[in-house]
Amino acid sequence: MNVVFMGTPDFAVPTLEMLIEEGHTISAVVTQPDKPKGRGKKQSMPPVKEVALAHDLPVLQPERIKGDEAFFEHIQSLNPDVIVVVAFGQILPESILNIPQYGCINIHGSLLPKYRGAAPIQWAILNEEKVTGVTIMYMDKGMDTGDMLLKREMPIEADDTYETLHDKMKIVGANALKEAFPLILAGGKEREKQNSEEATYASMIQKSLGEINWQETTSHIDAKIRGLNPWPGGYTYYKGEVMKVWKAVPSHETYQGEAGSLLEVSKEGILVKTSDGALLIQEIQMPNKRRMPVSEYIKGNTLEEGTVLGI
Repeated sequence: MNVVFMGTPDFAVPTLEMLIEEGHTISAVVTQPDKPKGRGKKQSMPPVKEVALAHDLPVLQPERIKGDEAFFEHIQSLNPDVIVVVAFGQILPESILNIPQYGCINIHGSLLPKYRGAAPIQWAILNEEKVTGVTIMYMDKGMDTGDMLLKREMPIEADDTYETLHDKMKIVGANALKEAFPLILAGGKEREKQNSEEATYASMIQKSLGEINWQETTSHIDAKIRGLNPWPGGYTYYKGEVMKVWKAVPSHETYQGEAGSLLEVSKEGILVKTSDGALLIQEIQMPNKRRMPVSEYIKGNTLEEGTVLGI
């Protein structure tokens, strides 16, 4: 098939690689513009662009697709059979959606209609779901509202973080699209409309969401730490200083004390009281220090038992 591919971050890379391996004609790779990154603010290209250039594929990086007539005319001139979109980062106008014969196909990181929107992987963990998956869908002018063509479920493991689930899901998504291509070529007869009454929305993640409320349950706090790892990261306060919490293990035993109180400090970690149990924090990051195991941090620093976190 003649494919125009639209994607930007690492999540989109396995799908582009799959399309290349399957021998599809990729007439253009559309991605976001290069951006300054790091302390030196050096221009950094998106992961999708790196793969495209490595395979000598033409790359387009429009600042804003909507209203860009020259971009529209160029894509139209390529006469793609299908446009594949994976985490591109811009909303496609109807003029683009209507170009390809077989439609614009999107890989969405949830089992639609649940978790439409920008952060479906994070919110599935934050809401303590046990199962998630990917949906291959036809795009329309709404936000993840198009007809569904194929779904593939995957479990959310007890120790999954946003990063680990993301890395597994990007492979599942690429394989699901490979599986869906014959259905797309056959005209998408299996397509199914979404039930909007069952829809939920996965809003963008804000940095403030990472603050831990120790009055909440052990499982909810654990889900927050995992769902926001690596960004923005769960955090609390130790004697007024921000303590980032990177890894913790739930304990549902009965403990006495105020929620947030530091029950015990050992090389195993920091045991902190929650509303219904405790969390054993194993990896932290204090201001101006790198992230490290608690066992390493306490070799040269003191964490006082009885201190209430979050103050």
